[in-house]
Amino acid sequence: MDTPNPHQAPEASEPTKAVDSTKAADSTKPDASALPSRRKGPLSFLSGALTAGLLSWLCLGLSRRMVTYYALHPPNYSSAIAQSIATALKTLIVGMAFLSTFSFGFIALGLMLVFGRSLLSGSPQDPGTHGESP
Repeated sequence: MDTPNPHQAPEASEPTKAVDSTKAADSTKPDASALPSRRKGPLSFLSGALTAGLLSWLCLGLSRRMVTYYALHPPNYSSAIAQSIATALKTLIVGMAFLSTFSFGFIALGLMLVFGRSLLSGSPQDPGTHGESP
């Protein structure tokens, strides 16, 4: 009764099969250096900026509603520890909402600046130079 035990160490022939299968899988993948380098165009920057701006606007609306809700419904507990935890949680939630608002806003601002720069640049630069002249 030679049933394979899943907890038993693999035989010596099994690792060579795994190595051979990875070599075969690697040979079918295209080489990254053989692919042409594609740069993002202005339309990509504009769509990213609009998406980040929309998310920022939605997060701002959510943040405003949270501030309004917590202003109208302050936590009121008889225990000082419970009151402290509720206040800390409220501060954390509202802070995270505004953090997401401003994060998306700065991303949108940055992408709009890159969009404007991509429209003003006459010739596409080499991706490795990062704007440096030779």
